[in-house]
Amino acid sequence: MSGMKNFLKINKCRVCGQALFQEPLLRYKNMPRAVQYLPDAKSLKNDRGINLEVSQCSGCGLVQLNNVPVPYYREVIRAAGVSGEMNDFRTKQFNDFAKKYALKDRKVIEIGCGRGEYLSIMSRVGLNAYGLEYNEASVNDCVKNNLRVSGGFVESDNYKIDSAPFSAFFILNFFEHLPDPNSTLRGIYNNLADGAVGIVEVPNFDMILRNRLFSEFMRDHLLYFTKETLITALSLNGFEVIECNVVWYDYIISAVVKKKGKMDFSSFDKHQKKIIKELKEFIDSFDGKDIAVWGAGHQAFAILSFLNSVGKIKYVVDSAAFKQGKFSPVTHIPIVSLKHLVANPVGAIIIMAGSYSDEVKKIIMEKFDKKIKIAILRDYGLEIV
Repeated sequence: MSGMKNFLKINKCRVCGQALFQEPLLRYKNMPRAVQYLPDAKSLKNDRGINLEVSQCSGCGLVQLNNVPVPYYREVIRAAGVSGEMNDFRTKQFNDFAKKYALKDRKVIEIGCGRGEYLSIMSRVGLNAYGLEYNEASVNDCVKNNLRVSGGFVESDNYKIDSAPFSAFFILNFFEHLPDPNSTLRGIYNNLADGAVGIVEVPNFDMILRNRLFSEFMRDHLLYFTKETLITALSLNGFEVIECNVVWYDYIISAVVKKKGKMDFSSFDKHQKKIIKELKEFIDSFDGKDIAVWGAGHQAFAILSFLNSVGKIKYVVDSAAFKQGKFSPVTHIPIVSLKHLVANPVGAIIIMAGSYSDEVKKIIMEKFDKKIKIAILRDYGLEIV
């Protein structure tokens, strides 16, 4: 029973919020309580194993543990920092990234920087590097080495990082430890400049699946990302994934991302004003004559609302019998049949029938020859026939 208290019996995905499959994929008994806390001779008698459950989201497919995180999940403990080969790999990676996205001398932040192993490399390749680390001793080591590191952990979307905003960020083999990945990603997002880029790296679960590496599950890693599920997690939290590749002997998925911004709809406003101006000029040119519209669809109703020309539009023609005898929303213009148009002709008719507009034009020309002036509302503007 001692291991059961380590379950956080979640039933929803930590990323997308959909239900986990009811039955776990795997159950492991008597597993290490924490990978980074190794018992010494005195603590051996108190060391106990825990049980792990490996579950999967029924929505996005992310594989994840039910367990509570290790006590030190906010900290980065990085043995790879002493590897000469890894240092060479990171030097090339950071240098290429800086050149590609014009980041030289720009402020960048590593989230979970440990003792600054990678910050030193970032600085050497010309990045204006900052770090965020939760472990106090690691922060002190960084400061002693003249690295700009502050203590903390991004666990909410309103978390403020010293010296923000940043032009780029890095979170390297740390993301998989987080019990609330969305809050961390949103917090990072809100500390970035518009258009900022970043690198997010996690262990490659595609490779673990392919090679059946059953020993890869550990309490330290709560999240097991494939390329697909990593892209989903990043996209759901405001990042466009520019590249997603496998690096470091197939062990790491490396995603290059860009902060998504608010869409620019100013062209909609400009185009709206153009269309409404053309329509009003056409309607005003028939002063004293009745005008009709053909098309009782949502686009026509919206245009009529923008026009605010109640009294100038006599009626709306539509071939759908269930619409006839009703009125346009807001503007309250009667909707009639083609027979009504024949019996009560107008001086001009504006066709707002989308892809059916040319078919409608043909009907009107056959029925009325050239007795009714025709205009068609196209995507680009008003076409006078």
